[in-house]
Amino acid sequence: MTNEPLSFPRRYARTQRFTSGAPRAFTVSPDGSRVVFLRSPSGTERANHLWVLDVAEGHERVAADPVALLGGAAEDLSPEERARRERSREGGAGIVGYATDTAAELASFTLSGRLFTAELRAGTARELPVPGPVIDPRPSPDGTLVAYVSRGALRVVGAEGENDRALAEPERNAGPGAVSYGLAEFIAAEEMGRSRGFWWSPEGDRLLVARVDDTPVQRWWISDPAHPEADPQRVAYPRAGSANAEVRLFVFGLDGVRTEVSWDRTRYPYLAHVHWSAAGAPLLLVQARDQRSQLFLAVDPDTGATRMVHADQDPSWLDLFPGVPCWSPGGQLVRIADEGGARVLAFGERPLTGAQLHVRAVLDVSTDDVLIAASAGEAASSPETGEVHVYRVNELGLERVSQEPGVHSAVRAGGVTVLVSSALDRPGAQVQVLREGDRRKVGVSPAGGWGKLATIPSHAEDPGLSPRVTLTQGGARKIPCAVLMPTGYDGDSPLPVLMDPYGGPHGPRVLAAHNAHLTSQWFADQGFAVVVADGRGTPGRSPAWEKAIRDDLTLSLDDQVEALHGLAERFPLDLSRVAIRGWSYGGWLAGLAVLRRPDVFHAGIAGAPVADWRLYDTHYTERYLGDPAASPAVYAGSSLVTDEGLSAPADPHRPLMIVHGLADDNVVVAHALRLSSALLAAGRPHEVLPLSGVTHMTPQETVAENLLLLQVDFLKRSLGTV
Repeated sequence: MTNEPLSFPRRYARTQRFTSGAPRAFTVSPDGSRVVFLRSPSGTERANHLWVLDVAEGHERVAADPVALLGGAAEDLSPEERARRERSREGGAGIVGYATDTAAELASFTLSGRLFTAELRAGTARELPVPGPVIDPRPSPDGTLVAYVSRGALRVVGAEGENDRALAEPERNAGPGAVSYGLAEFIAAEEMGRSRGFWWSPEGDRLLVARVDDTPVQRWWISDPAHPEADPQRVAYPRAGSANAEVRLFVFGLDGVRTEVSWDRTRYPYLAHVHWSAAGAPLLLVQARDQRSQLFLAVDPDTGATRMVHADQDPSWLDLFPGVPCWSPGGQLVRIADEGGARVLAFGERPLTGAQLHVRAVLDVSTDDVLIAASAGEAASSPETGEVHVYRVNELGLERVSQEPGVHSAVRAGGVTVLVSSALDRPGAQVQVLREGDRRKVGVSPAGGWGKLATIPSHAEDPGLSPRVTLTQGGARKIPCAVLMPTGYDGDSPLPVLMDPYGGPHGPRVLAAHNAHLTSQWFADQGFAVVVADGRGTPGRSPAWEKAIRDDLTLSLDDQVEALHGLAERFPLDLSRVAIRGWSYGGWLAGLAVLRRPDVFHAGIAGAPVADWRLYDTHYTERYLGDPAASPAVYAGSSLVTDEGLSAPADPHRPLMIVHGLADDNVVVAHALRLSSALLAAGRPHEVLPLSGVTHMTPQETVAENLLLLQVDFLKRSLGTV
């Protein structure tokens, strides 16, 4: 036996990127007396428990222990649950999600496909004997019933386990697994941020239920070549330009009577968001397939008829945002909109914010104000690179709730706010439970006073690594950047450079948060100057910044080059030894870099790259590149496997390592195989590292560790720094 400490890569994998043991998924009761959350017992245990914090006493208690509830048995996940977790990038175990009734008295959740409820005041949990495997159980608002999905059917059971019944079942003439009720289709869960497929009415007497028919969607086969005896998995994958699932919406009474909700599904096939609260009629956001127009619709639940509340259009595309659309308690439509070159909070038809803020999400809406997450807009007095803050906004003005530099979010109810804060100078996130200041004094600083009621501790491990990071801007475009130097570096000599971007939509990596830079710092400590750049296409700056990549994703590469050269004027970067690594969009970007700009990049690691955008899904790809049948040249221009993709000079050839999980059902391994074949045909040397049994995530501990070690070895060999 050895007592040697585990390596950083092994600890990083074992601790789920140092997230195990950290509290998450907060719910505040409407009276502000309780905070419900998930947290595993330690930084190396993945199984989350359900916890309740008594705010007045500051006392925590376990409401549900997954180990005890399963009698110590290992979890057994259904294929549907594994797919749901893959869509949400969920790497935890135990209780990974829960839902509560309106009063936060009853919670429901699943373990091994079985249905459990927990009485949150009493701290007792039990299993309800229902048909499984169970997905997404949700209590009715009054806590007397629980609705859930099993084998494509939406079912309802009493909170005591009585009178279980199916409200909606796949029709008998539907193909096996083709039709489901109450689940989100692939692109809704993967790209739209809609993980749900049913919604209770505020009175708990009926539900809105999505019916998904996957019959039109192409079937692909995902196999594991390492196990040829196993059958391949058959999945419905809507690649760009092909047919999507057919999504309809129904109102179901508890007696099973259903009424279809009607809208122009031919013109607006995407059901992007559903909201149903006591503040108004059910509210839908539906989008056109090209995502350049969308409607906000109010539903009459008695007839299924809809009326338009608002309509939006954009020549590039319309983004979707967390928390909106919704009704305010007074019945006003709350939304986030791009107006006047800024991303603003709109209340009714009137914006409440301007160009000083770039609004990212709506966190809560009360009678007196709206709680939002936002970064500094282009009109702000300082850029606040990498920071995201929580603000209260109303007609009187705005108040910043989070004060220290960092990345912040919040959950609120009953005058109590749970503020989750990450900063550069400390590991993990700090969770504070705050009593709100006077909401009527928004716009006054300080506003009514805030009091800290409690802190919810984290059990996450200390990484034992402190990023030596400088947040700055690079190039004429003032591209947000993070520059990391080796620990103890004296600055006397230039260092080989590792560009470490994601670089595309939905994935900002230049963040004022300690743990966001751990892997980059580990690479820096291997002898590199590491640069992370968020160029055009990445969120958080302005609508124009994000939408500049319409019809040309390669602008992402132009900005990596500009950031690199701009930073070299101020940092000791050796431009004769520059490598780039990335995963997913970042993997595509790394491949593009060594193929298109071998004059700048001398080696690349392309992890799970989207080599051929014609093989990626409809909602994401068509948003940026349009219909491949109508715009083949646009797709070719951003591809790695066409003549355009391989159009870089034949010499010099730059070393390229391609890494891909064979079980990936998001960016399928066909991307890597087609890229390898194209490179071979073009006479370009490269390495391929297939990961057997690995999906788009790499949660396996030894795989994740060795993958980092192999990348370092490749980079040192390729740049001649061994």
